Amino acid sequence: MSTVKEQNFEVLETKREHYGMIINGERTDSASGETFTTYNPATGEAIATVAKATTEDAERAVQAARDAFDKGKWKKFPVNKRQRVMMKIAGIMRSRFNELVSLEIMDSGKSLSAAQGQVMQAIEDFEFYAGAIVGHRGSVNNVPGQFSNVAEKEPVGVCAQIIPWNYPMMMAAWKIAPAIAVGCSVVVKPASLTPLTAIVLGEICIEAGVPQGVVNVIPGSGSTIGNYLVEHDQVDKVAFTGSTPIGKNIMERASQTLKRVTLELGGKSPNIVFDDADVDAAVDGSLFGIFYNTGQSCEARSRLYVHEDIYDEFMEKFVAKTKQLSLGDPFDKGTHIGAIIDDSQVKTIDGYVQSAKEEGATILTGGKPATVEGFENGHWYEPTIITDVNHEMKAVREEIFGPVVVVMKFSDEKEAIKLANDTVYGLGSALWTKDHAKATRVSKAIQAGIVMVNCPFSAFPGTPFGGYKQSGFGRELCIETLDLYTETKSIISYFGSRPLNPFGL
Repeated sequence: MSTVKEQNFEVLETKREHYGMIINGERTDSASGETFTTYNPATGEAIATVAKATTEDAERAVQAARDAFDKGKWKKFPVNKRQRVMMKIAGIMRSRFNELVSLEIMDSGKSLSAAQGQVMQAIEDFEFYAGAIVGHRGSVNNVPGQFSNVAEKEPVGVCAQIIPWNYPMMMAAWKIAPAIAVGCSVVVKPASLTPLTAIVLGEICIEAGVPQGVVNVIPGSGSTIGNYLVEHDQVDKVAFTGSTPIGKNIMERASQTLKRVTLELGGKSPNIVFDDADVDAAVDGSLFGIFYNTGQSCEARSRLYVHEDIYDEFMEKFVAKTKQLSLGDPFDKGTHIGAIIDDSQVKTIDGYVQSAKEEGATILTGGKPATVEGFENGHWYEPTIITDVNHEMKAVREEIFGPVVVVMKFSDEKEAIKLANDTVYGLGSALWTKDHAKATRVSKAIQAGIVMVNCPFSAFPGTPFGGYKQSGFGRELCIETLDLYTETKSIISYFGSRPLNPFGL
C-alpha cells in the first residue's frame, strides 16, 4: 500500500493487482484459472483482476461451509466466544478504515462521504450483532402438570448470500454479521462489478479467528454461480439483495428444495411534503433522499409529492440546490455526487429520462449524461428533476436506480396517501410535517417497511430494514434478523413420578 494526503483524508492506493476467492479459510484462484477485471467507474481504469468462480469452485465453497457447520466448532462456541471474534472483526475493520474506504470508492465510484458512512456502518453491524446475540435465546414455556417445554434457537445451517453492487461493503456486513453471529456458515457471492471489499472482509473474518469454512467468498456470474447456490441441496438458506425480477427468479428456484429465503428488493419510494412542513428541511432531506449514493439505492425517494400550496416555493429551492450539487473526484470531500456504476447503467437511466420526455414530461434540470473534467472516461449522469408527470409513465412506475426524481403536486392528505401507495413496491417512504397526529396517521397508512418522518436517513444498526409488496420480505439490520438465520426447536419433556400411559393399556 502507498498513501497520499488529499482533502484531509488519507487515500490508500492499492498496489494489489489480483484478488482471489476465499474458500475454506484460504485465498484461492478459480479451478479454471479464469479471471475478470474490475474497473473504477469514475475513471474507467482497471483496478485489479479477480478470480472468476466456476460451478466447481461454488461446489468447493458449499462443501467447505457444510463441513464447517456439520463438523466444525463455530456453532458450538459459547456466545461470548463468538462475540469476541465479532468484536475483533470490527476492530480490524476500524484499524483499516481508510483502506476499506479507498477500496470501496475505487471499486464503486461513490463519493468519499458516502463511502465513509457505509464502511462505518459495516463496522457497527458487527458490533451490534456481537451484542445482540447475548440476548438472542430461546424460551421456557408454561405447560400442564409435570411437563416442561424449552424452545431453543439453533443456526439454520449453510447460507448463500448474494449481494448487490450499490453498497458492496455494507451489504456484505448486513449479510455476514447476523449469520455468523448465530453460528451459521456462509457462501457470499458479491456482485461482479464490485467484488473487492467483500473479498477483503472475508479475509478479515479469517484474521479475526473465524474458523475455516465458516466464511467463503466467491465472485462470479450471478446467472451461473448465483443460480447454482440457490438450487444446491446442501444450502439451507438464501439471502438476496437486488432487483425484484431476479428476486422472483431466486424464490422460484429456491422453492424446489424449500430453502429459507429472505429478499430485499427494489423500490420506488414516495417522499411527501405537506403544506405545514419546514420547507428548508424538506428540501435538504429530499436532496439527500434521491441523490445520496448517486441515486443508486433501493430505498431512494424517487417519487416526490409536494402540497400544491407550497409547491412553487419548494421547487424553486429544490431546483436551485440540485444545481449546486457537485460531480467530480470521489475522493474530494466537496464532491456530492459520485459516478454511475457502468456505462450500461448510464444508458438505462437515460432511457427512462428520454421516455418521460416522449410522454410529455418536463426536465427542470439535468436530463443527460454528464462529462466531468479530469474524469472523462468515467460514467456520470446529471442530477435530474422531472415534472409534469403522471402515474401512467414508465419513469414514475419503474425503478430507475440513478439520480432522477419525478415530482407531482397533491391537494390533501387522502390524495397523498393514495399516490404514495399506487406502486407495486413498498420499501421506503418519507414525509415532512410539523403535525404529529398527521405524521402518525400517514405513517400507519403508507404501505412500506420504512417510514422516515422529518428525517432523510433510512437505516441504523438496530432498526429493521425491509419492504412490503414486491420490495421483498424479511428484515435486516435488526435483532429480528437473527430469527431469519435460526430454527426454533421445541423440546417437550416429562420427568413425572409415574410413567405416562396415554392409551391406558
